[in-house]
Amino acid sequence: MKILISNDDGYLAPGIVALAEVLAPIADITVVAPDSNRSGTSSALTLDRPLSVFRASNGFYFVNGTPSDCVHIALTAIMQEQPDLVVSGINQGQNMGDDTLYSGTVAAATEGYLFGVPAIAFSQLEKGWANLDAAARVAREMVERRFESLARPFLLNVNIPNLPYEQIKGVRTARLGRRHMAEGAIRAKDPHGRDIYWIGPPGKAKDAGDGTDFHIASQGYVSVTPLQIDLTDTRQMDQLGADLA
Repeated sequence: MKILISNDDGYLAPGIVALAEVLAPIADITVVAPDSNRSGTSSALTLDRPLSVFRASNGFYFVNGTPSDCVHIALTAIMQEQPDLVVSGINQGQNMGDDTLYSGTVAAATEGYLFGVPAIAFSQLEKGWANLDAAARVAREMVERRFESLARPFLLNVNIPNLPYEQIKGVRTARLGRRHMAEGAIRAKDPHGRDIYWIGPPGKAKDAGDGTDFHIASQGYVSVTPLQIDLTDTRQMDQLGADLA
């Protein structure tokens, strides 16, 4: 099996190192990741400047671009053959509900999916890398499942509690929850007295009921959500057509 590994925390992040270590014994891995933290970049591609690719001493490739840039370049310029799987993560912090729209971790997996390659995004619920070894073990087990019954390509979003492996209750499918509106931008001053703004924290969970990723993960289970890219609001098609007639 050939696996492309990427992330949005950067090629030096403990999460991607742990993921590469557990997958190397079972697959031919190629790691292509950003040169620094690119969290929150969603599926952005860098189109206003050329990108550079470098090779670290551990064999990882790193790119001065976004997670989507990394996967795009890996699939079209670095790898000689299309991989069997694209794996992204392990991210430092959850990517659930609305977070999936902003997440660079999910975006890296999505880029693989758009190229027709099955893809899985892995995230830990909390920041700090606690019990990263357990999360890596879960990630390897998920990869080893292969999901032969799923239509190709598939795109899975996996969130793993920061628990010792023995305390993780199992794996459950989940639908995406929803968050409340994000908190407002935080205004500050730069050294020259000019206004600057920090994007505020995300809103708290709004829809975290039974069956959501928020609820399942909070109960000590690994949540797995199959994602799709079609954003068409099919419920509105007929009404819109009538309004436009």
